[in-house]
Amino acid sequence: MEYPDAHALPDVEKTAGTVDISSRSTSAEKVSEPVAPIHIPPKLARWNQRIENLSGLEARGITRVLPEERHAASVLGYVQMALLWFSANITANNLAVGMLGPLLFELGFLDSAMCSVFGIFVGSAATAYMSIWGAQSGNRTMIVARYFMGYWPAKIACFLNMVLMVGYGTIDCIIGGQILSAVSGGGMSIIVGIVIVALVSWVVAVFGMAIFHIYERWAWIPQLIVLFILVGSAGPSFNASLPNTVEGSAVTASRLSFFSLQLSVTVSWAATSSDFYVYYPESTKRPVVFLMTFTGLSLAFILVNLIGIGLASGIATNPAWDAANQVSSGALILAGFDGLRGFGKFCGVIVALGVISNNIPGTYAAALGCQVLGRYGKMVPRYLWVCAVVLVYFTCAAAGRDHLYAIFQNFLALMGYWVMIFVAIVLEEHLLFRRRPGFDWTAWEDRKRLPLGFAALVAFLAGWVGAIVGMHQTWYVGPVAAKVGGADIGTWLGVAFALVLFPPLRHVEVKKFGR
Repeated sequence: MEYPDAHALPDVEKTAGTVDISSRSTSAEKVSEPVAPIHIPPKLARWNQRIENLSGLEARGITRVLPEERHAASVLGYVQMALLWFSANITANNLAVGMLGPLLFELGFLDSAMCSVFGIFVGSAATAYMSIWGAQSGNRTMIVARYFMGYWPAKIACFLNMVLMVGYGTIDCIIGGQILSAVSGGGMSIIVGIVIVALVSWVVAVFGMAIFHIYERWAWIPQLIVLFILVGSAGPSFNASLPNTVEGSAVTASRLSFFSLQLSVTVSWAATSSDFYVYYPESTKRPVVFLMTFTGLSLAFILVNLIGIGLASGIATNPAWDAANQVSSGALILAGFDGLRGFGKFCGVIVALGVISNNIPGTYAAALGCQVLGRYGKMVPRYLWVCAVVLVYFTCAAAGRDHLYAIFQNFLALMGYWVMIFVAIVLEEHLLFRRRPGFDWTAWEDRKRLPLGFAALVAFLAGWVGAIVGMHQTWYVGPVAAKVGGADIGTWLGVAFALVLFPPLRHVEVKKFGR
């Protein structure tokens, strides 16, 4: 077996004979609180069974993957971990984030590059840490969250993660549509590009893990080639000596805000990162998972962000680029291929279609989140939730196609707040309360054996209070942010509040309730 996938062994859920996912069982795992089955009309059940029996379609939803259902590890399987994240993130949407350093935060080339690289390192480390639980537990990330936040509070994180993934799906569709529209000289509507990106993402996400791994295993190759071509074509116009256009305390505020934005983009995968490792064997070493995930993420993000910073730095001295940027960020990316004529447009199409690689894992994870929210959500097959998720972000992309920068500035940073607070709680629960007792991964659906979640809920909400008083958005500036020159320190205050409050509250919770 070359790498773990959903094809290597029979998908046990395909033989369940029902779409009642809540009553499916793939093992003799003891659940002290069995969930009552929900009646499904026989005709609907038969139609569902036919669909799930399609070759290549992953029927499994959020049910735990047992150790005996995992697949043997291999060197290529471990390399696949890095390739997955590299392929999913050397994409145009992340390239556009790099542009925000000079264009939005008014930083020079060097400051933008340094803030970008170090923000990516921190965000990649947090995501890599969260990825270690997939192979260890056989559970999806938002199921693992129940062990750290409790059964009910974990649903809050799950819902926020669904919003995050739908938001990224919206951005991916808009970026892809912008580039394809620019390639056609404006003759093709952005909506047509949005349809193409959404449609391909839907097909791959519907079929699930096996097709997803195959797609990501090869999709990075054409992307990497055209990015190198972009560097060769646009590189001479990069202005590496571009200075900051802000002064005094505003420089520090812009540096911190851009650093936090880069961290937010990278760490946004943290709440999904275990989803893609559940078929790896239980014996998979945590340091290997961490290192492969960190490597794939950081290399991809650093490469595309530095290119994006370079493109933005050349706007001041290149009138053609300035004019393209007035149209859209997608048009600016295409302008980087100027001089290559028809071949440049072909490269632009490859870049546009590359956002599909970024869109697929988010679509897949959001669909699983719909099942995590409750028994009725779990009753609906995963592939139907994929359809719903794609429909939602297609609609959002069509409606917001002319406001991409506003979405970037407001949405990405806002979503980054909760993810870092969540990671902080997971880290403390792991290091302070779980090092000796460990985890009973068979209790993933048993509320009586999972933490109550009071401490995590209070710490999470307190973290949001810290984020609110420290955030700096176009529509709101927190009082603390205003006192430090307008820097967005919401992430750091939120994490600090959670880190301080969680340990004593959790100690009381464990002492009183014993779990």
